[in-house]
This record gives sequence, structure tokens and C-alpha cells, in this order.
Amino acid sequence: MPMLVVAHRACHNPTPHHGMPNGMPENSLAGIERCIAIGVDVAEVDIRRTLDGYLILMHDESVDRTTDGHGKVADISLADIRALHLRENEGGSDASPTMARVPTLDEALAAAKDRIILNLDVQAGLYAETVAVVRRAGLGDGVILKQPAGIGSPVLADVPPFDAVSFMPILAGHTDLGTVAGRQLGGVRHPVALELPKIDAARLASVAAIARRAKVRLWVNSLWDGFIEGIGGDVDALRDPDAVWGTMRRAGISAIQTDEPEALMRYLGAPRNP
Repeated sequence: MPMLVVAHRACHNPTPHHGMPNGMPENSLAGIERCIAIGVDVAEVDIRRTLDGYLILMHDESVDRTTDGHGKVADISLADIRALHLRENEGGSDASPTMARVPTLDEALAAAKDRIILNLDVQAGLYAETVAVVRRAGLGDGVILKQPAGIGSPVLADVPPFDAVSFMPILAGHTDLGTVAGRQLGGVRHPVALELPKIDAARLASVAAIARRAKVRLWVNSLWDGFIEGIGGDVDALRDPDAVWGTMRRAGISAIQTDEPEALMRYLGAPRNP
């Protein structure tokens, strides 16, 4: 099946081949819009809750890294968070503040609707609240929700609130990931994909075979040093994309989450080894 390109925390890195040499703040509406503009399949964003109960896009427990403010998200009202400025790209004290503000989940869903799929990485266990917002927006199939699933987990795609949206388990907590995968595929509703944790390459083939037989996608992160030991990550892929992303593709992976979506798209659009 065709590879899905998933942009980690939306498209925050520069995309110079699309005439966009500057970065965008992570988890921003501008980052989602950039993903749409360059043709990314899925934008991953993170969800947290403010002091007064609003769901916003934010990865960290605090606003310190990604904005010009300080404090825990859970201790700050939406109005006070909206007064902050998102910092460039992945933020940090050396990154300049921009004019962009922290978006709510409602705003992100409105921007994405019928234009791009959002992968919602829910922080702090806010699944029921997140699904309620998604359903109110009419986007059950326009998002992918995920949660770790271990050997003792029920078939999560059949369990509320996950049965109301497209769902993807993150295989975890057991040496035999194939057993976990088989259990998660055994319900009434199939998950849309299986996400792999950090594993060694020797364990990949058995899970890939299960995903292939079930006709579901196998999702892997090439972030940082990569989640499959011995294959490499984004930094290595920028030097030799076929050695990293090509190896993943040939091994049966059909969704790659990356901080370098433009480079992955350029590789997938170029001639490559069979």
C-alpha cells in the first residue's frame, strides 16, 4: 500500500523545495497549513488541557519551551495562554517568539476538516474529552487517536471512547509484539494502523507479516535516531534516505512519522530501489 507521510508536531521544519525556507512553530495552525500546502498525508499534534478546561495543542507539560511564557499548562487559563507567543520551530530559549498563538483543538480541527488527517497524541489521559470535541466537529474519520496497548489490554478499537474515531494502538509492554498485534486486530472494528515502539530490526518481520495479512498499516517513527535499531532516523535519512526510509518501506512499513516530511516526500517521489 502507498506510504503515508506523517509530520511530527505538524510541519515545523523549513520546506525550502516548496519555497518556504523558514520554520513554523510546532503544534501551530501555521504548521498544519504548511502540511496541507506541501501535500503531507497526516499531521500529528499533541493535546493538553488548560486550567479552565479547554483542549489546546501543546506537547510539553509546561509552556516554557514552545512559548515566551512560563508555567504548567494545567495551571494557566486559556485566555492567559492565548496571550503568549509561540516560538520558532521546536522552541527553546534561543528561539525567537513569533506572532503565532497557541491554538485550541477546535481551531485545529476546523483548519484540518476535509483537508488533512490529524493524528491526535493525547497527553495526560484526556481521551474522552478529546473524542467529545472531535465528535462535535464531525470528524470521527478525520482524526487518528492512539493509545499504548499491552498484552493485557482489551481490544481498544472496540472500547469507548476509541470506538467513535479512527484508532491506532501503540504496541507495547511485551516481548512478543505479534501477540499484542493479533489481539488488537481481533475485535469487531479493525484499527487503521499498528504503531511500533522502539524495537530491534529482528522483531520487525513478524509484526509486518501480521499487519500485511490484516491489511492494516504499520506505522513507525524515524524521529531522532529512529525507532528501529540499526536502521537509523531522520538525521541519517537526510544523508541516505534509501538506507533509512527505503529499508523501512521494503520491510513492510507503510506510515512513517518524521520531522522531515518534505525530504521523505521527495524521496518517495524519486526513483528508488525495488
